[in-house]
Amino acid sequence: MPKTSARLLSLLSLLQARRDWPGQLLAERLEVSPRTVRRDVDRLRELGYPIAAIKGPDGGYRLGAGTELPPLLFDDDQAVALTVALQTAAVTGAGIEEAAVRALSTVRQVMPARLRHRVDALQITAVDGPGTRPHPRLGPGVLMTLSAAVRAREVLRFDYDPVSPPATDAHADPAATAPRRVQPHHVVTRGGRWYLVAWDLDRDDWRTFRVDRITPRTPTGPRFTPRELPGGDVAAFVTGRFQGSDFQGSDGTGGWPCLGEVVLDLPASVVSTYTRDGVVEELGPDRCRLVLGAWSWPGLAASIGRFDADIEVIGPTELKDAFAHLARRYARAAADGPTEPTTRPPSR
Repeated sequence: MPKTSARLLSLLSLLQARRDWPGQLLAERLEVSPRTVRRDVDRLRELGYPIAAIKGPDGGYRLGAGTELPPLLFDDDQAVALTVALQTAAVTGAGIEEAAVRALSTVRQVMPARLRHRVDALQITAVDGPGTRPHPRLGPGVLMTLSAAVRAREVLRFDYDPVSPPATDAHADPAATAPRRVQPHHVVTRGGRWYLVAWDLDRDDWRTFRVDRITPRTPTGPRFTPRELPGGDVAAFVTGRFQGSDFQGSDGTGGWPCLGEVVLDLPASVVSTYTRDGVVEELGPDRCRLVLGAWSWPGLAASIGRFDADIEVIGPTELKDAFAHLARRYARAAADGPTEPTTRPPSR
């Protein structure tokens, strides 16, 4: 029979692994009697673990939630995962950087020496992605408020700061500064920013709100029955919104407003390495087909032009026009001559 301290840790690990445990099954797993299990459960309760007894033919135990946070037990993989999560918290934009550092220090102190050495070797520097502006920081209280409304399915009211200050003249739209009323569905993070996906009750449409611009109002509104999100997948929906459509296409190219097809004189393995959103099809050892999307036709042409290879435009016509437009601009730049206004191809 293992020592009492080791047995208590084993019992706690089992109780954390699943919701309900029959007493007899726990006794068999620990290789002790049901009476010993009952005594060990009482010891864990004295340490602050809220373990409830389950009534029934077999009887059993369940580890519940209490008013205080008791000591936690992690296996090696969980401890490493927790370390990674806490070290990368700086780029989440959730305003929990200092709390994450303190939590990591607390967890490290109670780790066994073998695991502490393993975690200390895991040094990660979290760096924000390239951008023209730093990611806004927000307090975790706002995230908790929004997430609670999503979970409770309650109408949320909040003030929303616009990108530009609202007009102050007599022709200003009152709706622009009025509190928003939404049915919140998801809180998501993308590129270091947090967003609320919700059904706007006043505009009768889906909206994606920047969380750092939201100031929640209390109390929340009545409960609601959730609507079906377009496409059924929140990740595809948010990606599609940033690409100019309601949901991401099933062909893997996304919902970009401008979508074109070309043939490049490059191996498919090379093109796919530098293509994040798009479809690459091998046509030969040094030739491939590329289907790619962008916000505008000139932007799409410029993105394809970064490949140092000959290009054959399959379509559409707008993409060919965009290549011609950029060719004239680049020719003038190469000649270092005066810039003449030209007719821009349509952006969509």
